Amino acid sequence: MLSTSAKTPTEKPTAAGADRKGRHLGVVLTLLVTCYLMITVDNTVMTIALPDIRGDLHFSATGLAWVQSSYTLTFGGLLLLGGRTGDVLGHRRTFVWGVALFTLCSLAGGLATEPWMLLTARTLQGVGAAFASPGAMSLLITNFEEGPRRNRALAVYSTLAGLGMATGMILGGVLTEYASWRWVLFVNVPFGIAVALLTPRFVADSKPHPGRLDFAGAITATGGMAALVYGVIRASSDGWGDPLTLGSFAAAVVLLAVFLTVQVRVATPVVPLGLFASRNRAAGYVTIFLSMATLFSALFFLSQFLQGPLAFTPVKAGLAFLPMALGMFGMSRVTPKLLPLLGARLLIISGITLVVAGAVWLAQLHAGTAYVPHLAGPMVLLGIGIGSFLMPLNSLILAGVAPQQAGAAAGVMQTMQQVGGSLGLAVLVTVYGTTLANSDAPAHEAVADSMANAFIGATVFSAIALVLVTVAIRVPKPAVPAARGAGGAVDEG
Repeated sequence: MLSTSAKTPTEKPTAAGADRKGRHLGVVLTLLVTCYLMITVDNTVMTIALPDIRGDLHFSATGLAWVQSSYTLTFGGLLLLGGRTGDVLGHRRTFVWGVALFTLCSLAGGLATEPWMLLTARTLQGVGAAFASPGAMSLLITNFEEGPRRNRALAVYSTLAGLGMATGMILGGVLTEYASWRWVLFVNVPFGIAVALLTPRFVADSKPHPGRLDFAGAITATGGMAALVYGVIRASSDGWGDPLTLGSFAAAVVLLAVFLTVQVRVATPVVPLGLFASRNRAAGYVTIFLSMATLFSALFFLSQFLQGPLAFTPVKAGLAFLPMALGMFGMSRVTPKLLPLLGARLLIISGITLVVAGAVWLAQLHAGTAYVPHLAGPMVLLGIGIGSFLMPLNSLILAGVAPQQAGAAAGVMQTMQQVGGSLGLAVLVTVYGTTLANSDAPAHEAVADSMANAFIGATVFSAIALVLVTVAIRVPKPAVPAARGAGGAVDEG
């Protein structure tokens, strides 16, 4: 437990929190994991419910896509501002505000009677998630000291966060078939209320670091990423030469260039570019981006294949993702024990190798593909692979981050997850749509062949990530004690 004896009178609330955290670390981890599990589940829980939502609220086919995109774009785009806000105003306060907004908008979305109501609620849900998510990671760093204790907490946190993606598919299918698509949103409400009320009591806060919030950076980053994703999605239906597609790409280039300029010039940037000075951290960020592009795409296309060519019901389609969920959960129990034995680098490389193998297997998809073994097998590989590399990679990214930049570092990491998933899926949907439009095969064969081409793209994403971590990531070996080393020499690895 951290010592509180050196605290000044003005820091008594934090000291009290620190004392509570020493006695209730299990409660602290439960609250933080519950929040982040809600947020990650919300990324996928709507997928299986989309057909019911369309029929109930009379969405157009184009409008229905924004039920997902409105959430992921605001979530990913504002994560950077959310992380920096926690640094400036305090991570616990920002976390509680974000959870409260997310919970309120979950209720509003479940009560929606018009498309615009649901889209507004989903957009604001993304805003709440953007402020709560980096706060959760930062509070984990604050409440768990660096070393085995933090590694165990990160193992649970990271794996359950990834598990939430698969769990969302299962939960979405069960709630949609046996209750209503509205319960996909209502289920967040009791958990969100509990987290918002209990966090101030049990979770120790970090010390705020006064400064200015970089709204210009946040707006240009969000706008640039949204324009880029929109351009890629539009290209799949209207072509790469469409004026609006080209205009979206041009806007993305301009906005992202302005964003980088702002980050260099402002005193307190929303993304301290110094975070990328570390070779390991920079490589870790790109690896997160590419691996999430693969995972989000697998969830999306497998869901469509299960309910299309294989004619699974929503519940059966959701339960079909159980092998992936079990793979992730199983590795959450093993990874903390393997980390000191094998090291972070070997675990990361091994995990991403399994993801590549799973993507290659899925690229063999065809109209006659059966669930066992040709879908269940790759799901197991993806689950075990992600469970193997996600915790050590997160730990590597956050190692050595100054306290005043913890929120920003966590925000960039989670932005890479959301933007990687959104942009990667947009690219692969374009591959899928282009192949489908040019196919003369029967419907089911054309769908399967187009998805196989999309999985070839996913294989390329994960293969690039594998090459990157193999070449770029270097983790020094622990120092050899002087009594055992020759002349006290240290092997830097």
